[in-house]
Amino acid sequence: MGVAQLSRRRSWRARAVMIFCLWGLLSLSYAARLSPSQQKLEVQKHLKRLNKDAVKSIKSPDGDIIDCVHISKQPAFDHPFLKDHKIQMRPNYHPEGLFDENKVSNEPKESSNPITQLWHINGKCPEDTIPIRRTKKDDVLRASSVKRYGRKKQRTIPKPRSADPGLINESGHQHAIAYVEGDKYYGAKATINVWEPKIQQPNNEFSLSQLWILGGSFGEDLNSIEAGWQVSPDLYGDNNTRLFTYWTSDAYQATGCYNLLCSGFIQVNSQIAMGASITPVSAYRNSQYDVSLLVWKDPKEGHWWMQFGNDYVLGYWPSFLFSYLAESASMIEWGGEVVNSQPDGQHTSTQMGSGRFPEEGFGKASYFRNIQVVDSSNNLKAPKGIGTFTEQSNCYDVQTGNNGDWGHYFYYGGPGKNPNCT
Repeated sequence: MGVAQLSRRRSWRARAVMIFCLWGLLSLSYAARLSPSQQKLEVQKHLKRLNKDAVKSIKSPDGDIIDCVHISKQPAFDHPFLKDHKIQMRPNYHPEGLFDENKVSNEPKESSNPITQLWHINGKCPEDTIPIRRTKKDDVLRASSVKRYGRKKQRTIPKPRSADPGLINESGHQHAIAYVEGDKYYGAKATINVWEPKIQQPNNEFSLSQLWILGGSFGEDLNSIEAGWQVSPDLYGDNNTRLFTYWTSDAYQATGCYNLLCSGFIQVNSQIAMGASITPVSAYRNSQYDVSLLVWKDPKEGHWWMQFGNDYVLGYWPSFLFSYLAESASMIEWGGEVVNSQPDGQHTSTQMGSGRFPEEGFGKASYFRNIQVVDSSNNLKAPKGIGTFTEQSNCYDVQTGNNGDWGHYFYYGGPGKNPNCT
């Protein structure tokens, strides 16, 4: 591709993203001016937009309702740029060089029982449909406003090497991560230990473990694709550990959302529901459970695909959603994040990971293992030059390691408030 052609391509993508941002901002601006009665009507309209007509509905033991929606009727296609989009049912290429999960090892192993989703106990969705967790009125009302439902607040990306106390206090978000930067990245993979951390303040706080695919600066134009597990009473109304995704192309301002709560991500898998509870979870000094997540860029179409476990290719984020990530990522991060919403300088007791510090090791502390990046040849490789970052290591910490069975790994997390973290 010539320089002029590449320049035109980037210019087109920039215009597309700008139009998308303006489209979102206009919608949000309108919603912000509503009276209480209009707000109530807006909630009802929002629920109608999100909850598509179902071919079949399945009630999960945790109270969720999973709607099996025809694949062509999913929320992604509410986006004006996707009206005539032809669904790509499978990626053209899959990254090669996957870490062999089945080889014999003397290292500690997680339970051989597979992780699944709780709603599977009561049924499955038929082919040509996708499972969508039904949004309830109470879900929307827990949000600060209709316009913010399903969206992160700004300043949720850890910025390594910038542990400014003022920034920590302003954002309330704290992290314990490993990261790589300084190259072009086309995806990332990790096997993530699954826990159910305790949340102190359900109205404002959450705890998650995820990978970040990042492009652009940490200013207003940041592109991010995120995937992992989270406990978020504010978003879901309970303390269950749930699979989640997130994306934004403008640092969380007007674009992007969790799961399928806005148009963007196109799901093709009929078995895994974004935002649904995953089970079982690890227990202290007991059985350990983990799950592999892979996000990569299809070299042919340019879409970013996501895989859950070894068997479930879930779907993709179309490349036009992004500016920087339309080409490649410039940073990959793996690790944990919590929100500290406590006032007057007090620290939350919300746990990250297992709620134990990294030095406690296997069966006690939470871990990421077999962390890898995807290179320009669509190969999964060990990352080079891994850095670590945490704002307050006495509250949450991270320790990396490397061996022949777990590849590059790290233990991370902590209890939050303790005698050394007040």
